[in-house]
Amino acid sequence: MLAALLEMAPEGFEQVDGEGFVEFALYGAPGELPTFPDGEAEVGGVRVQVRGEEVPDDWEERWKHYHVPVLVAGKLWVRPPWEEPAVRPGVTEVVIDPGRAFGTGTHPTTRLCLELMLDLPARGSFADLGCGSGVLAIAASKLGFSPVRAYDSDRLAVEATGLNARANGVVLDSVERFDLRSGVAPVADVVAANLMRPLLLALTEAMREGPSVIIASGLLDHEADEVAAAFAPLFERRRLSLKGWTALLLAKVPD
Repeated sequence: MLAALLEMAPEGFEQVDGEGFVEFALYGAPGELPTFPDGEAEVGGVRVQVRGEEVPDDWEERWKHYHVPVLVAGKLWVRPPWEEPAVRPGVTEVVIDPGRAFGTGTHPTTRLCLELMLDLPARGSFADLGCGSGVLAIAASKLGFSPVRAYDSDRLAVEATGLNARANGVVLDSVERFDLRSGVAPVADVVAANLMRPLLLALTEAMREGPSVIIASGLLDHEADEVAAAFAPLFERRRLSLKGWTALLLAKVPD
């Protein structure tokens, strides 16, 4: 389903996880989006309910309600710029403007990555593969990892990450466009790869020398065992799950 939607809307779409359902919203001007009649349709081999509606005039303010602050493990406060700063002592704050196509860290795949990052000693180099709006790279820099590099195949992601880094007073060592399917994957002491299953499996082939630690996220729960096995000889040290999504902490040495 996700793969089919990316074909229709390569610049992205909104996902809302509800009780017993998942809703995907694609936005565009009249004539830009594929035409489905209201009711049932098949997308990517999945039967779905489709409806279309005009975006309200106050959309520029309404969309902000979907981006809320997140406190991760009591140590990391991730918020959009229009929300209140952290007030707790000892909490590291990351301010993320989602821009035109990215989130602020509220999606389970990002939250799980951040929680696994907090399990690690904040030292050594860090690479964020599929950086999006830069949440993981900026958090890594603020926590003490160095050097920190961020990569994404999307030009808008590179732009958003650079802007958010500057807004947080963080200097990332590099923010670059990179397609994991067309070259040797960047290596660091810690690699965070918040990607979907096919790209994570491709990453295992693209890494000529593995990192000491990899955080692999973007996985549906039932995909985690396959991806964990593909990263052998790295050992699985921790596995977290939230709302049907799983993230793995894999390392050269067992815990």
